[in-house]
Amino acid sequence: MNIHDVVKKSGLSIVTVSRVINNSPTVREVNRQKVLKAMEELNYQPNSAAQSLVRGKTGIIGMSITNLNDSFYDRVIKAANRKLADQGYFLTLSISEHEGEGETNNFLFQRDRVDGIILLSPIEEEQNVAELKKKRIPFILLDNQYEHDDVSSVLVDNFQGGYDATKHLIDLGHTKIAHIGGPTIFLSVTERKRGYVQALADAALTPFAIEYSGFTVSSGYDVAKKWIREDTLPTAIFAGDDFIALGVIHALREEGIMVPHDVSVVGFDDQKLASEFFPRLTTVRQPEAQMGSIGVDLLLEQINGQMEAPTVTKLSPQLLVRESTAYLKQS
Repeated sequence: MNIHDVVKKSGLSIVTVSRVINNSPTVREVNRQKVLKAMEELNYQPNSAAQSLVRGKTGIIGMSITNLNDSFYDRVIKAANRKLADQGYFLTLSISEHEGEGETNNFLFQRDRVDGIILLSPIEEEQNVAELKKKRIPFILLDNQYEHDDVSSVLVDNFQGGYDATKHLIDLGHTKIAHIGGPTIFLSVTERKRGYVQALADAALTPFAIEYSGFTVSSGYDVAKKWIREDTLPTAIFAGDDFIALGVIHALREEGIMVPHDVSVVGFDDQKLASEFFPRLTTVRQPEAQMGSIGVDLLLEQINGQMEAPTVTKLSPQLLVRESTAYLKQS
């Protein structure tokens, strides 16, 4: 079946049928219903590529990400996908898992392929922003690393998250509190550490130790083993990521050091594994669903020409207290 069959079946002109297929508001409702009825009876499906040419839109939103092995990204993507589907858009992903893989040559960064772009935790952020501006492709930043006065973004208050995690340990009586952060290329890592330092300062305390690692279980394991070998183990550890925290707990357990009886541990992100291992991990949950939903709203405002000025939205995280933290054991 093709459009000419619909024309014949409906008894209307090809211009009217075409306008109905492309959702033109200039068609009378009685004629719209005739065309829709004819399409249904003939089981006619419009060609999406042809519709895109007529409308000047693809109906597709691209998302560029660096990692899929993470519950944080998973929840952001699912929230964005649901919101876009409700608005009649499809979401397509481009994954660049390692720094320097050429995000600036991303296959999504073409106007004829997508209507807009969501950059989630971009590594090559400044290059991406410059390219998208040059090509005049609407885009939004989620969990970005830099501040851009002329770009809309949605991020989490990682400073507050780091502060709350450390304050929780202080309130439990700990004074020897160490921090293991992730790669310093991420703004979130810097902000979580800044919150840690500020919480200690507000309690007239100083950092017991600060280490940086990857966002991996093995990284947390290695740092904890190092502290054990050097006999510099703190009584509490704020890990800037749940995977790091789980690695720490594993290393401590191998040495017969019990969590939280001997050492308290706090993570960040509330990964799926955080509540499935024993002890269940005290961690900081990011509002990923809210981030994805707000990001989509801001992007569609740009696409539809409704955005008056770029908007920066900062969301509050939530401390989830579980079994990996406890009051300081008195000697």
